[in-house]
Amino acid sequence: MRWFAHILLAVGLSAAGFAMAETVEVPAGGGALAQAIETAEAGDTLRLGPGRHLGGLEISKALNIRCHHEAEIDGSGEGSVLTVTAEAVEIRDCVIRGSGDDHEDIDSGIRLLKGANEARVIGNHLTGNLYGVDIHGANGAYVAGNLIEGRQGHRMNDRGNGVYVWNAPGAKVIGNDIRWGRDGIFVNTSHSNTFSGNRFRDLRFAVHYMYANISEVSGNVSIGNHLGYAVMYSKRVKVRDNISINDAEHGVMLNYANSSEVTGNLVVNGGEKCLFIYNAHKNEITGNRFEGCPIGVHFTAGSERNDFYGNAFLGNRTQVKYVGSKWLDWSHEGTGNYWSDFAAYDLNGDGRADVPYRPNDSMDHVLWTQPAAKLLLGSPAVQLVKWAQSAFPALLPGGVVDTAPLMKPVDIQPPDWERHHEG
Repeated sequence: MRWFAHILLAVGLSAAGFAMAETVEVPAGGGALAQAIETAEAGDTLRLGPGRHLGGLEISKALNIRCHHEAEIDGSGEGSVLTVTAEAVEIRDCVIRGSGDDHEDIDSGIRLLKGANEARVIGNHLTGNLYGVDIHGANGAYVAGNLIEGRQGHRMNDRGNGVYVWNAPGAKVIGNDIRWGRDGIFVNTSHSNTFSGNRFRDLRFAVHYMYANISEVSGNVSIGNHLGYAVMYSKRVKVRDNISINDAEHGVMLNYANSSEVTGNLVVNGGEKCLFIYNAHKNEITGNRFEGCPIGVHFTAGSERNDFYGNAFLGNRTQVKYVGSKWLDWSHEGTGNYWSDFAAYDLNGDGRADVPYRPNDSMDHVLWTQPAAKLLLGSPAVQLVKWAQSAFPALLPGGVVDTAPLMKPVDIQPPDWERHHEG
């Protein structure tokens, strides 16, 4: 029975600890917030009243920070507004503004440093800070439902990121609305992260991966950024069910990204390329819809052993740009892709075209490598070469072939982001 008594004692002490937790009302002005943080006990809730609270503070104990809807925490342009070094801190429903401007110190609205494990940053409005939230060595952080508005006064590359993740395994960045600044989410040297259900606007990259493995980017919306989703020097990343609309360069980019999944994504009206694949290997690219880009997919010759099937290419000026001597079959177990410019027929009604599709010929290769050759495009000699290659595919030097083209495209509808996140 001695072990049972020890359990009862431990439970009693724990319950007593919870019972001792207090809610402290913190008035605006002066150093009231700093004093409240200093005198509070772990587990206490600090409820900030309306008005301006002076920031530039460190939270080194497990506190809950709650704000009245007219309360704001202001860093006065120096350093980070709130720096967290304790476990299980929660910051909720606050307006947080006025960080410093130092990239070396990563001046942020909220910094979660090593030791700030299981921190929760929920429902805040972070505005006018160099970086919004910096997750810097804290494990298991949860950043959700925040409105993060970066600065607009600098050149884009001189701004900070909405959320910066460094060496922070298990971080979850969910349902945030991130605008302006440099990158929406920049993750570097981390793993096992989830970035889901966020909206990104007016940024350089919506999501930017560097050396980040075994993670998920899903259900996000990128609108009008320079580039949507860039996965670089990473492996085993799942890029699923994301939307890219009117992004100026690429909707999705895989650069030295290996053994990853790119599935169910919609890229519409990209300024250059819907999908850019550069030296990326052993990836599964399926069920995506690439529509209305100058180039549907630019696939470089350094990329090997990728499965490419079940996708739809609609209304792209050039469906595929690939220069290489090998033939690549973009079908898998009898399933290819849909091509809007392919006058296909399906006599047996199995949903697959009865003849293969080849998006490019050797003249395309010449034009990509020697743009000046466009002056000869309408000449009889060039037209004869193009006809000969269409009639006798054996003359082609290599490239992409789809041996089982689909008769219908995959349909992916953009989500109503506001309705999905209301409340």
